[in-house]
Amino acid sequence: QVQLVESGGGLVQAGGSLRLACAASGRASSTIAMGWFRQAPGKEREFVAGITSSGNIANYADSVKGRFTISRDNAKNAAYLQMNRLKPEDTAVYYCAAGYNAYDYWGQGTQVTVSS
Repeated sequence: QVQLVESGGGLVQAGGSLRLACAASGRASSTIAMGWFRQAPGKEREFVAGITSSGNIANYADSVKGRFTISRDNAKNAAYLQMNRLKPEDTAVYYCAAGYNAYDYWGQGTQVTVSS
């Protein structure tokens, strides 16, 4: 089992920045891929960004490319999502996820609200 705990959400004005963190613990948490998803009110959960276990490959949803950066620190068993130039449409609950062949483990989520 892998446990994930997100932090860093909050309220920010459009154009601002936030950095989300995901603390991982449990079985081999440094050897699995990690990612971020989000779910806005009334919408389905969507993929935001993912990163391989080594951290050398990352991919992003088109909607966040050039604005968000995913990273990880395996020594700290943590992953991060740096969000810049935030837009009101980025408002959502952000979830950290992890897994080997699929995202099997999920955090509880952290709220990000971007005001216009």
